[in-house]
Amino acid sequence: MTELENAFYELDVYGFTVVERVLSADQVESMRSALIRLNDKVGEERGGEGSCRHVSNLPTLDPIFFPVIDHPRILPILEHYLEKSLILGSLNSRIVRPGDGDQGFHSDIPPEMLNMASPVMMNTVWMLDGFSPENGGTRVVPGTHKSGLGHPPQGVEVKYFVQPSAPAGSVLVFNGQCWHAGGANRGKANRHALFAHYRKRMLMFQYDPHERFPVEWHGLLTERQKEIMRMKHGVDTPRAADVQVFR
Repeated sequence: MTELENAFYELDVYGFTVVERVLSADQVESMRSALIRLNDKVGEERGGEGSCRHVSNLPTLDPIFFPVIDHPRILPILEHYLEKSLILGSLNSRIVRPGDGDQGFHSDIPPEMLNMASPVMMNTVWMLDGFSPENGGTRVVPGTHKSGLGHPPQGVEVKYFVQPSAPAGSVLVFNGQCWHAGGANRGKANRHALFAHYRKRMLMFQYDPHERFPVEWHGLLTERQKEIMRMKHGVDTPRAADVQVFR
């Protein structure tokens, strides 16, 4: 079974898969360093359950993150479920610090948009540090992409979940319908990760990359990156995901 076939199998059965060592050690270090710098500059505090530092719309902040958008080991998995006309809904990050607690389990798809035959959203978590139960790696509940529920029923305690461990540079890919949640960081160091969220073509951006995208960076994008961010015709009006026709 090839890596791609294995990913399809695990996503169909469990709702998630882990592809290890997608990014090189140099890429991991460069992206983590850029993220730490950006967090100091524009990061936001997210409180409550699953508290963390959050940096939004990374394509508008540093070109170092562009390779994530159309990585050849991950994009074919996403295209299998969302078709080649998919869009990048958002590329954000979470920095989970020692003492930050568990996030509540949820899916990323509104109940009215759940589709057991074909999900409308897929998520990828790019690990810039190794993920483990100790540092609060993302938890997922296997099979919940087929539950028809957008989140656990009220009063139900989620007892059975998986918290994948993987080295830095690995990518967790999951069906957006799968219940998932960040874990509590019980370690001694921050956990850094990128979250690239993809959607079917009829949907709008979550964080619009056209908004404040530096025009001089347009030439740094690959043609596929321009398609996925609907920038084939340049940096256009914000919220233009359903305006530029995929060609």
